[in-house]
Amino acid sequence: MTDSKIVFITGANTGIGYETVKALLKSVRRYVILLGTRSLVKGEAAIESLRTEVPDSSSTVHSIVIDVVSDESIEAAFKEVEVRWGRVDSLINNAGAEFSWEFKAGKLTRRELLNKTFDVNVSGAYIVTETFMPLLLRSSDARIIFISSGQASLTAFSNGMMRLPPLPAAGWPKEMAFDATAYRSAKAALNMMMLNISRMLRNDKVKVWGVSPGFLKTGLGNMDPALVETMGAKDPSIGGIFIKDVVEGLKDADVGKVVHAEGHVQDW
Repeated sequence: MTDSKIVFITGANTGIGYETVKALLKSVRRYVILLGTRSLVKGEAAIESLRTEVPDSSSTVHSIVIDVVSDESIEAAFKEVEVRWGRVDSLINNAGAEFSWEFKAGKLTRRELLNKTFDVNVSGAYIVTETFMPLLLRSSDARIIFISSGQASLTAFSNGMMRLPPLPAAGWPKEMAFDATAYRSAKAALNMMMLNISRMLRNDKVKVWGVSPGFLKTGLGNMDPALVETMGAKDPSIGGIFIKDVVEGLKDADVGKVVHAEGHVQDW
């Protein structure tokens, strides 16, 4: 069993997950980073890219195949991690997706959109956490992070502080350029799940957070990063660095809350 902290990140071959791996590799602390990916080929390609970007890291990174919507895949990943490393110190539930573009293109029904969105963003995160709990409880400083979103804030939505599309015209059906109802609702549900898990693990001394990384150029929802940059989206490295900071204890005063990359605790 290694003395380095073992960090497992789902959905880590691209986007915020990839940037989190990079930030950990750049840290002065030593980590064994488990890069969760649905495809071993893509995971290994990500690792090669990371080795080019961070050639002198004292940490190591390894691909772990995991599909968060497959119980069999989650269990196989658990067994691999248990055999090879024996514990997990930090679990980062980063894997997530937004599918409204598939619905708008006629590839999904409304029910399929809702079910697929919740399966990836909520159910998958819960099952991964539940499955890996025995390995987390072997850590002397276990941490669980759920990647939330500013889109999940009921307060910001209701008081007009959230970026929203113009109100549609009266009548039915509604024609909307972008409808994030499913994604927004799933991330709000994820926050409630985080709260429940944080309470459940209080006597186990496991620290749990939601992390809102901000509006970043990640390609979420099949959106062009160049386009969202014109809308104010920032570089995804900002999110990765912030998640690294949570792993390293900079937000220990805010356990059980959703912490935002801009420095504040996000309103529910």
